[in-house]
Amino acid sequence: MAGSKVKTTTDSGRVRRVAVVGGGLAGLMTVIKLCEAGIPVDLFSLVPVKRSHSVCAQGGINASVNTKGEGDSPRIHFEETVLGGDFLAQQPPCLGMAEAAPNIVFLLDRMGVPFNRTPEGLLDFRRFGGTLYHRTAFAGATTGQQLLYALDEQVRRFETEDVMDGQGVAIPGEKMVHKLEFWDFVQLIMDDAGVTRGLVAQDLKTMEIRAFPAEAVCLATGGPGIIFGRSTQSTICTGIANAIAYKQGAIYGNGEFIQIHPTAIPGADKLRLISESARGEGGRVWVPKNPMDKRDPKEIPEKDRRYFLEDKYPLYKNLVPRDVASREIFAICYGENAGIMGRNEVYLDLTHKPEAELRKKLAGILEIYEKFVGVDPYHNPMKVFPAVHYSMGGMWVDFERDARGSLKVGSPRNHATNLTGLYNVGESDYQYHGANRLGANSLLSTIYGGMVTGPAIATYYDNLDKSAYDLPDTFFDKAAKSEQKKYDRLAASDGTENPYQLHKELGELMLRDCTIERHNGVLDKVIEKIGEFEDRYTNIKAVDTGGKANQALPFARHLEGMLILARVIAQGARNRDECRGAHYKPDLDDKNPKAVNPVGRDDKNWLRSTLAKWGGRDGAQSKVEFIREFDYSIGSQSIHVTDEVDVSLKDLQKRDYTKKKAAFAADAPAPNKADESASSAPLNK
Repeated sequence: MAGSKVKTTTDSGRVRRVAVVGGGLAGLMTVIKLCEAGIPVDLFSLVPVKRSHSVCAQGGINASVNTKGEGDSPRIHFEETVLGGDFLAQQPPCLGMAEAAPNIVFLLDRMGVPFNRTPEGLLDFRRFGGTLYHRTAFAGATTGQQLLYALDEQVRRFETEDVMDGQGVAIPGEKMVHKLEFWDFVQLIMDDAGVTRGLVAQDLKTMEIRAFPAEAVCLATGGPGIIFGRSTQSTICTGIANAIAYKQGAIYGNGEFIQIHPTAIPGADKLRLISESARGEGGRVWVPKNPMDKRDPKEIPEKDRRYFLEDKYPLYKNLVPRDVASREIFAICYGENAGIMGRNEVYLDLTHKPEAELRKKLAGILEIYEKFVGVDPYHNPMKVFPAVHYSMGGMWVDFERDARGSLKVGSPRNHATNLTGLYNVGESDYQYHGANRLGANSLLSTIYGGMVTGPAIATYYDNLDKSAYDLPDTFFDKAAKSEQKKYDRLAASDGTENPYQLHKELGELMLRDCTIERHNGVLDKVIEKIGEFEDRYTNIKAVDTGGKANQALPFARHLEGMLILARVIAQGARNRDECRGAHYKPDLDDKNPKAVNPVGRDDKNWLRSTLAKWGGRDGAQSKVEFIREFDYSIGSQSIHVTDEVDVSLKDLQKRDYTKKKAAFAADAPAPNKADESASSAPLNK
């Protein structure tokens, strides 16, 4: 196989593995690329891989294939990505992602992903927010599920393949992928030189805590949405792996940038997403001109409706970027008290579209609405409101640019954290999206990130001068025993604080005061309150002491991490005195006539990433140190990093989606009408 030239064993004959934590799209693609390089992998997943949060993605994956002949291109995709991210994304990785996107979609097509197709048999593409082009490939409204299942099939194949030694001889009993589902990441194992040598994890069925050697560790563990209590994210999305690595010295980047999705269904347990694809397929957002209009929405004529996004944004209409749409809905409901019947709801209307077309393209999400609301969305407008959805921030990761400004393929710096031997990819990293993610760039960034990270780790692996597997077993046993003692102490906790109640209060606080609108005075109180929660956490109660399949104790452990990251998010938001992407302070908005102190920009943070470093504890309360620069090493190379954003590939311009002409790619041809036939469009390659 391809890995026959790789030194997969130590001199003593032990198989040298890499650990990938997270079984979503980013983790699976990283595993695939490592296996293609001949490197064996231990794959850890908190849940069955096919239940990873990537399965929840609905709308599609971006790629400038230009099937409809609109003049779209990877360059325009790149420009819209950095413009949508308000120029806070590192541009070389974004360029690499946009250029790789078409071939990624073709690869997924060959893997068997059932993408929707045009009558001519071409891949079909829909529009998403922040773009004027049909660029989003989709598989109905369950694209994430179809992509996840396709990559899972590829990984399952590697679970059956033998590991080869340097002479190409199969090693008995050793498979390329060893999958460990229902295992919770607990700690990195690092040597005295600060090099990552493995990890400690816990089996959530037996509650065994065990150490695993690894030549490198890659975290692909998703976002921290549950910090906000209710969100569109799965309940496993606590951010705990990043919080653990952060405590061990990893730098956290741009934590304050949390994306609010404009359209979700409010629920008592969680907020269920109504994908942007609904607007991409023609859905219109509106409220009655008279908020207290009691008529059935189907009976309210056009003249009595207020299509506020279409009125204010004539070019993008209902497909402005998510941060813009969310703020407008928030302003309607909170600022004007003009939501439906004065409530925090607006209509998302698809009733003007043929039912057969909707069932073909959007059945997955419309079934969700019908199931949880009990209303037929094919013939009735849906009631929606914004919800916490995604984190643009995450673990800081590096990149190395090539001569033309894109990524240098195979560089060990790509997706490396500042901790030697630790990599991070997917929503858990801070790369690609800047201050605001464009819809359908998430699935693309996870898969592209995995395609970049796998070769980067392979290079690092090939150049190690010392193997983790040559370290004594006592080194790893010590780490496992240390974590076992912590777990035993947690299990013996007899305080008065219920971790679930404490989490509920944290979520309510963060959701109310640290999402769409942010005010410095309020943020000061949020930070103070987080400190109170951390004090209360020291008096935590073990609500379940069972020795098997105990869910309460791991949750309590996760809660500590959520409190730590909540401080990073809130303090980062307090420090950034500007309006940028998803981070919005009305008091500083130069377009807000009611602004207390409007500013054009925050010179202190202008085009700079927020870099947060663990500062230890003051008593029970965590401390954050915000830094401007740091050094880290990889192999024999020492790298100096600053917080400045690489904006060398696209000139800066202010985002303005109210214009009647495109605010990007001025030399590109104007897009055709949405319903233009693709019969004469270029064929898929």
